[in-house]
Amino acid sequence: MIEVEFKLFASLSHYLPPTKTRNIVMIKVEEGTTPQDVINQHAIPMKDVHLVLVNGVYIYHEELGQHTLNHGDALAIWPPVAGG
Repeated sequence: MIEVEFKLFASLSHYLPPTKTRNIVMIKVEEGTTPQDVINQHAIPMKDVHLVLVNGVYIYHEELGQHTLNHGDALAIWPPVAGG
C-alpha cells in the first residue's frame, strides 16, 4: 500500500471520505493505482472531472488510466468551471 494526498475542489469535495480536512484527505491505495482508479473508487462521474494534476503536473484524460501514482504523490481534481 502507498499513501496519496487526494484533493477535490469546488463541487467535487462531497466525494471525499468523511475523514477529510477541508478538501484534502490522505488515502491508502494499492501500488500501481492510477488517477482513473481513484476517480472510479470514489464514484466521481467523468463528466465532472476537468483538470487533473499529480504533483502539480497536468495529466491528460487519455493518460488517467496509465499514469501510476507513487507514495507521497498529491492528486488534485477540479470540475469544469464557468466564469464571467
